[in-house]
Amino acid sequence: MNRLRREYQVFRRCPHSMQVLIVSNMIYALVLPVIEIFVAAYVMRNSHEVAKVVTYQLSIYAATPLAFYLNGKLFGYVGAKHLYAVGMLLSGVAMILMMRLSIVTATGIAISGFTMGLATGIFWANRGFLALTATNDGNRNYYYGVENFVATLAAVAVPALIGWFISSTSLYGWLGGVANQAYRIVAMVVLGLTVVAAGILEFGTFRNPEHTPFVFFRFHRLWWRMLELAFLKGLAQGYIVTAPAMLIMLLVGREGTLGAAQAAGGVLSACLMYTTGRLAAPRHRRIVFAAGLLLFLLGALSNTVLFNAVGVLIFMGCLLLAKPLLDLAYFPIQLQVVDAVSQMEGRNEYAYIFNHEFGLFLGRCLGCGLFIGIAYQWSGVAALKYALPVIALLQLLSIRVAGQISRDLDKAGPTSPVLSLAGQASEV
Repeated sequence: MNRLRREYQVFRRCPHSMQVLIVSNMIYALVLPVIEIFVAAYVMRNSHEVAKVVTYQLSIYAATPLAFYLNGKLFGYVGAKHLYAVGMLLSGVAMILMMRLSIVTATGIAISGFTMGLATGIFWANRGFLALTATNDGNRNYYYGVENFVATLAAVAVPALIGWFISSTSLYGWLGGVANQAYRIVAMVVLGLTVVAAGILEFGTFRNPEHTPFVFFRFHRLWWRMLELAFLKGLAQGYIVTAPAMLIMLLVGREGTLGAAQAAGGVLSACLMYTTGRLAAPRHRRIVFAAGLLLFLLGALSNTVLFNAVGVLIFMGCLLLAKPLLDLAYFPIQLQVVDAVSQMEGRNEYAYIFNHEFGLFLGRCLGCGLFIGIAYQWSGVAALKYALPVIALLQLLSIRVAGQISRDLDKAGPTSPVLSLAGQASEV
């Protein structure tokens, strides 16, 4: 209990707006596994084609840059925290709409994915900006450590609970034995959670960006390196979101197994995320980043070599560790670069958050395009088996790019006051 009290005191020493953002994100963390995992499972259940699952995800990614652009136009007229709340609410509404549309056809998939992309795009555009303004380079490791700790626990509990609930519709005859009815109830719960998370944001005070131009095409060399890193990150994003559901549904079982697989090793992963974020200093980010990339490669190779239930579970275990490690390192690097380049070029920070999305978008298009191409040219099984290791190997280039960014940041010098929580860790 003394240790818990000390950890709570560290949290209380954070700026008030940072505390509000963390609590709001904790609530919304219960929603993210549903959007990222079970929406893909829903598409897989109703379409029975892995290529359509990735096509749905690509439709989401196609709408995301448009959402970032519309969000930038609204800055100066609507507060960032209100736009963030709207993004949360719209993601819940979009999920309900998706359950009511026919997603078997290409048109249904495109409409559902595009709607969800607009909602989640507005959400992520403001999530990044609020994190930038509510934190500084010294406490961002702690911020993302706490965020990933909660998100990883949610990735354990939520899939297990929802997987059991959906599977029980057939096992016990609930809701007439119709699994899609269970999905619709889950969507209603998601909408309720988004309302709570959006309401908590009203207790925080966040700086809003000025209504200034945010579309640029010429940038400092440091920012182009950041776009290279974003491109490489985007390559794997579609796989990280959709591959678990597709592999489980294809090789292991149904939604109940999907939930149990997500739960495996999750508590250990959550504790690792919190400890890493609590103790790691900014200089450790490259090490954390490289560890995440190597874990993803190990999981992808295991899945390709074995390509059975055991291989899927190894991949899931590696991914459960790799994804939060990558996020824990990547987002602080991104925000540090935004701090540096916005000061050097005298531009609104949102100009870089908006532009960063296009680096991700190009990577997502190439990654999802590779999968869809293999699926239609050969088969969905071949795509699941061989596309993952190719993407994982390409992502290793990120280690070199991250090193170049680190050296350029060292040359640029300090860009924001550092209030390190890593030092506080040793004191308590």
